[in-house]
Amino acid sequence: MLSRAHVIFEGKVQGVFFRAHTREFAQKTGVKGWVRNLPDGTVEAVFEGEKEEVLETIRMCAEEQPRARVDKYSVEWGEYTGEFSSFEIIR
Repeated sequence: MLSRAHVIFEGKVQGVFFRAHTREFAQKTGVKGWVRNLPDGTVEAVFEGEKEEVLETIRMCAEEQPRARVDKYSVEWGEYTGEFSSFEIIR
């Protein structure tokens, strides 16, 4: 089932290559979308793809970041749009 997840990651997630590793994880699982830093120190991401792959990407972001520490994250599920052709770091 195709899904869309809007995720906010909290913790030590800026200045530790979190976005670059998130892009690597998404590319590995075939998930499309984007990731960006927010002014409040959190990181926001939108993931689209097969729900199992989206869930795996979120899990990897939360548990497998080599330098970051994710204290918590929130996921808001939405309708798949198919608007992305890749996974990008945006500003």
